[in-house]
Amino acid sequence: MAFEQLSIPEEDYTAAERAKTIAEHNDRFRNTWGADFTISGQIVMTQAVAALSPAWMAQMMQAIQHFDDFTEDNDPYGDHSFGAVEITIASDTKTIWFKIDLYDLNLEYGAEDPTDLDQTKRVMTILFPSDY
Repeated sequence: MAFEQLSIPEEDYTAAERAKTIAEHNDRFRNTWGADFTISGQIVMTQAVAALSPAWMAQMMQAIQHFDDFTEDNDPYGDHSFGAVEITIASDTKTIWFKIDLYDLNLEYGAEDPTDLDQTKRVMTILFPSDY
């Protein structure tokens, strides 16, 4: 029995490889909460999120750092640039989103080559869905 050779168009393979590299960089940035200085970036949050108590902040940071539930629905490009976590303290549950955007080093334009760590600065925004 002969097997049919499956081929992936080069542009699709390249896009998939680029998304994988960007996902790895985004994961390292998010998992270390920006403390991996080989990946330039900053973390910002909306006023509503910044107003949370220290207990909420600690739970939020841990949940975002350990998030790994990427699916086609929440990660259609495969670059791990968005996620949603649910946090419960006592009987209060909150949904918090994180979004990672890729900019040039001056934060003026989108990154020309987001796979190049020397040319890309990440901004991870933490927000409530209602802040969007």
